[in-house]
Amino acid sequence: MQKATKGRFALQSQSVQMIVAAFLATIDTTRQLRQTHPQMQMKYPWRTKRFSPVKWPAQAVSKEHGRVVLPMGRGRPSLVLPLELPEHSGACSLVWNHGFELHVCVEIPQAEQAPGTVEATIDLGEIHLAAVTTNTGQALIVTGRGIRSLKHLRSKQLGKMAKKQSRCQKSSRRWKKVQRAKHKQCRRAERRIRDLRHKATRKVIDFCVHHQVGTLFLGNPHGVRNKNSGRHHNQRLALWEYGKDRAYLTHKAKAAHIMSFTGSERGTSSQCPRCGHTHKPKGRQWACRACQFSGHRDLVGSINMHRLAFGEQVNFPRSFTYLRPGLSRSRSRRADTPQRCLSKELAQPRIADTVSWETGQTGDVA
Repeated sequence: MQKATKGRFALQSQSVQMIVAAFLATIDTTRQLRQTHPQMQMKYPWRTKRFSPVKWPAQAVSKEHGRVVLPMGRGRPSLVLPLELPEHSGACSLVWNHGFELHVCVEIPQAEQAPGTVEATIDLGEIHLAAVTTNTGQALIVTGRGIRSLKHLRSKQLGKMAKKQSRCQKSSRRWKKVQRAKHKQCRRAERRIRDLRHKATRKVIDFCVHHQVGTLFLGNPHGVRNKNSGRHHNQRLALWEYGKDRAYLTHKAKAAHIMSFTGSERGTSSQCPRCGHTHKPKGRQWACRACQFSGHRDLVGSINMHRLAFGEQVNFPRSFTYLRPGLSRSRSRRADTPQRCLSKELAQPRIADTVSWETGQTGDVA
């Protein structure tokens, strides 16, 4: 097949070979799945694709003074992109995702050994993306309110566009214009959410590495959507992508040589970590009616996971660190923030809030 495609396309020879290799690998995978999983009814590649990713190996990519040169074969002009790539970047792929994207392979150093022997648990949430506690008394909360607000804004804008589109005749010029606006808004929101999710999970893994965590337990809230909590809360739960959060954390933990595993977290958020009294809390503060214990609701769930995952009950942390993933890539954090105020605000250093449950005071930690 590589001989039959040689010299027939306006691409570099190595790019054609990589496309053919990817096609043959898909056929081999389909053949194996048809033998091992006959109930899946796998099909061989049959659909004619309008776009196909074009790949260039690392030795074919040239980086020159703030631009990337991708060769297209002998006698044809190369693709020149005004991009600044890292020095240790490798192969590139040009992908169509409702617009051309350049995917670059960058080698990330892998840890050779675990940071330590500390055990930690993570309670995933929709308001707070992750609440982390260790058996040494350290705790971290990374908020997910930024991701939640972006999803709410996306749903609100899509609702307005759908209302406009309902008054148009399908496939008309006006209908297609609104449809393009919907796709553009969805892609923009997806990129911003993905950026915040990467930043949030990176802060969690950096916290684990700093505190020498060697084993990490990720709670799986698989039964949270089974209960009917009203259409507003059901919509928020439907938009909660805790599977992606768990996948991102697992991937980053593997790179840090931290052993991670997942399991059920049923009942951990409704039980007092001190006396074991059970009741359903309201709000973000967990207050026990039996022993007068008070603590953050997400940290209570993370503390109780230690008993399920490692067979030991640890003490509730005396303080915790509260972090935001970072600024979203928008002009301002709030729509009503003047640009002159925003410039002064962005010039100040970022801080993390540490709350002490004994004194009830909030301190700033650089």
